Amino acid sequence: MIIDCHGHYTTAPPALRDYRAAQVEGLKDPAYVPFPADLGISDDAIRESLEGAQLKLQRERGTDLTVFSPRAAGMAHQDGNEAANKYWSEICNDMIHRAVTLYPDNFVGVCQLPQAPGTPPKNCIPELVRCVEELGFIGCNLNPDPTGGYWTDPPLFDRWWYPLYEKMCELDVPAMIHVSSSCNPHFHFTGAHYINGDTAAFMQLLTSDLFADFPTLKFIIPHGGGAAPFHWGRYRGLAQDMGRPPLDELLLDNVYFDTCVYHQPGIDLLTKVIPAKNILFASEMVGAVRGIDPETGFPFDDTRRYIDAAEGLGEEEKKMIFEDNVRRVFPRLKH
Repeated sequence: MIIDCHGHYTTAPPALRDYRAAQVEGLKDPAYVPFPADLGISDDAIRESLEGAQLKLQRERGTDLTVFSPRAAGMAHQDGNEAANKYWSEICNDMIHRAVTLYPDNFVGVCQLPQAPGTPPKNCIPELVRCVEELGFIGCNLNPDPTGGYWTDPPLFDRWWYPLYEKMCELDVPAMIHVSSSCNPHFHFTGAHYINGDTAAFMQLLTSDLFADFPTLKFIIPHGGGAAPFHWGRYRGLAQDMGRPPLDELLLDNVYFDTCVYHQPGIDLLTKVIPAKNILFASEMVGAVRGIDPETGFPFDDTRRYIDAAEGLGEEEKKMIFEDNVRRVFPRLKH
């Protein structure tokens, strides 16, 4: 079985984005009170949004199951306040649940958290519990920078985050560390902010003893881990200079990297530097890079092709990347 651990509902019906746009516009009025809404999206509209996109690509590329969450850029925690983002997250997560219900053999849910700048992460716990215990979701997306590029909230190792981590461990669910859209003009959201977020999160974990406090906590750092695999020697050296344990001892029982790296040399590097047990197959389709690579004639995000052709990977290691590691990191996955 080939399990894609990183999929977003980027093709959701327009009514979903229209609701958020109206909500954000409403917040310009200090008297505005956010509210939930029935968006009037039919099951047929959901089917139409998936059949010609994610489901079509699953069939064409030979993948079986996608771990599916709301659109990452659409989380846009910086655009709302705590109340608005609560309703926004609930509506987005309910849409994922509907997609999973319609296609239970193709999708399994991961939730968006109702984060907001300056809002304690513990306030996200009720929505995490609802999604896991009521909707059957198997994980969450955690934004390390709800400000959208200004990084004013405490780093991931700060005790500010601990109540949420405690609940994640209790529920036995991992988090994909995933920033959202950028409101800082210095950082293009997919080309810079995403990779910056991945790299910043990795370095925060390297400099902390978070996993001594939470030995069962699991994080997936997407997009191949940002700069981490490419600069693995730098990070090993920094850890050594700071008197930290070796990286495999410090991080690799708790931190995993996905394969959203859109060319063969990048995947070859990832699989040479990072142990196979710490790599999870992912494509992020339909996501940040949707075109055809003129050098190969194949879609950039057809990442199964890269794993199949990766230098030095045996069949056992490929099976770990395609399936076994995902099951280990997401223990609630029952497919």
